[in-house]
Amino acid sequence: MVREQAGQVLAANLRVLRAQAGLSLSELARRSGIAKGTLSQLESGGGNPTIETVFSLSNALEVPVSSLLTERVDPDVVLVRSAGLDVLSSNAVDLRMLRRMDVTDTVFELYDQRVRPGEVQRSAGHPGNEHVVVTAGRLRVGPPDSPFELGPGDYVCFPARGPHIYETIDGPVVSVLLLEYPADAGPPTLGGSCASPVSDPGEG
Repeated sequence: MVREQAGQVLAANLRVLRAQAGLSLSELARRSGIAKGTLSQLESGGGNPTIETVFSLSNALEVPVSSLLTERVDPDVVLVRSAGLDVLSSNAVDLRMLRRMDVTDTVFELYDQRVRPGEVQRSAGHPGNEHVVVTAGRLRVGPPDSPFELGPGDYVCFPARGPHIYETIDGPVVSVLLLEYPADAGPPTLGGSCASPVSDPGEG
């Protein structure tokens, strides 16, 4: 039931955003590289979208990922239950979108991020900065040739414009990811927020 509710949020947002962009299903399929039948299923609240699928839709529609995953409400108090969030998974990372915040000319997207051992998650780079706080485990994150090693309670902020990696050191990692980027830059490209699945456990 929880996943059904999350799927309905994505379906409703996808229908509205596609209509606002004036795109047919066929045109959105062409721009995103996602099959028309799959898009139809997503707009009906079905399917099981991956990180790659959601970021492809984000890029094709030129909207932040949060515009697809966040329920359209405006309360004074925002309460987000983790059980009600859809999980976007790639080869080493599970992401749960918690909140999007538009602050003047800057967009902030807040994620619960879990990193699994045995894989290296790579990003080619994107505008803005990434803020990471580790709450459990040990994480190697940042530029591939000079990453930072973080333990519980450690925080790092680094420019995201260059290539960067996420890799566990000893077992799984629980962390918070805050993406910060200019509103006029558009959403991070596929792989921009740790969404490009490239496995290379030997990378250090």
